[in-house]
Amino acid sequence: MNELTEIYQSMGISPAVYNYGEKTLELIHDRFDTIDRIAEYNQAKVLRAMQKNRVSAACFAATTGYGYDDMGRDNLEKVYADVFHTEAALVRPQITCGTHALTVALSANLLPGDELLSPVGAPYDTLQEVIGIRPSPCSLAEYGVSYRQVDLLPDGAFDYEGIRHAINGKTKLVTIQRSKGYATRPTFSVKQIGELIAFCKSIKPDVICMVDNCYGEFVETIEPSDVGADMVVGSLIKNPGGGLAPIGGYICGTQFCVDRCAYRLSAPGLGQEVGANLGLMPALYQGFFLSPTVVAGAEKGAIFAANLYEPLGYRCVPGAKEIRHDIIQAVELGSEAAMIAFCKGIQAAAPVDSYADPIPGDMPGYDSQVIMAAGAFVQGSTMELSADGPIREPYAVYFQGGLTWAHAKLGILMSLQKMVDAGLIQL
Repeated sequence: MNELTEIYQSMGISPAVYNYGEKTLELIHDRFDTIDRIAEYNQAKVLRAMQKNRVSAACFAATTGYGYDDMGRDNLEKVYADVFHTEAALVRPQITCGTHALTVALSANLLPGDELLSPVGAPYDTLQEVIGIRPSPCSLAEYGVSYRQVDLLPDGAFDYEGIRHAINGKTKLVTIQRSKGYATRPTFSVKQIGELIAFCKSIKPDVICMVDNCYGEFVETIEPSDVGADMVVGSLIKNPGGGLAPIGGYICGTQFCVDRCAYRLSAPGLGQEVGANLGLMPALYQGFFLSPTVVAGAEKGAIFAANLYEPLGYRCVPGAKEIRHDIIQAVELGSEAAMIAFCKGIQAAAPVDSYADPIPGDMPGYDSQVIMAAGAFVQGSTMELSADGPIREPYAVYFQGGLTWAHAKLGILMSLQKMVDAGLIQL
């Protein structure tokens, strides 16, 4: 395809980088077929839920003010509940991000004197201030909620004996982070999460199990809510928004838990009755409809990245041949210079702000400087082509997203090209 190589070359990708990418692709095409089959199943699952709940053009009407009797908003929540096989769902543009959704879920279901347990080690950086691990105004710790964690074993497995000893009379809620955050540990499969939930409930049957589902939606054919989770929580500018949702988050789970979340998000006594959609319904419905296909493209990009970088001597998590359970690909680059070069490549491949050079900087909620590359249509959308990471050992960059497989491929090739140009890699 001379036309393709010519346009890639005009964008700065050398023949050597392009050819290396093509050789890599020859090794992974069979895995792409499996991803496509999962996407087809999940697409049918979403479509069936939309048809069951009689989605119509009337669901796309904008509401303002209180948002009373918002048919489109209420129906979208029924669609989510059906897809995630839960009793109820809260899907709102008033939820600003994944951390906000998790904060709502935790603060709604934990009271003073309760204890929160993380059986999967330390949570993601921004959630540490929510909990109070790092002191912050309005943290759970300030309201009398204690916290305990059980670190993973050296091989990344659950420390079941440690968890058994950690669960006590005060343990009210168990929080399970499915994806790795800024840690180079494995992402948990839904099967593993189900086994962990069953173990926790065998010790304390009434304990609430919440799963931070960010980056994992639609990567498998089942979700944590299918294996016992009382709440699954995520962001609409990640997987389920399909790249179209401009803001929002979701909480799917038991009626009891979701009702409390709705009261915490709005006000006691109001709950899900209020919250105007502000004209965002078409994007939220269509983004959810497209999500299985968009997730599939992002997952292909992550597999391509691992298979591109691992043979060059870089540790990749998950490894090039491992089965994936989210869309994030961590690559340990070993230096700040390599992180900057990689992120410059992702930024240079973006449709928005491609001319900008990402540099490390301070970010709210993080205790290290962070570099972020994301030329996105939706600010901060990690469903779109992006890469980021804290400037600290082991200097790992976290690549994710890509609204299409072709764009994810281009971004990874461009990241490699910038590494070559900086003299960090020789092909």
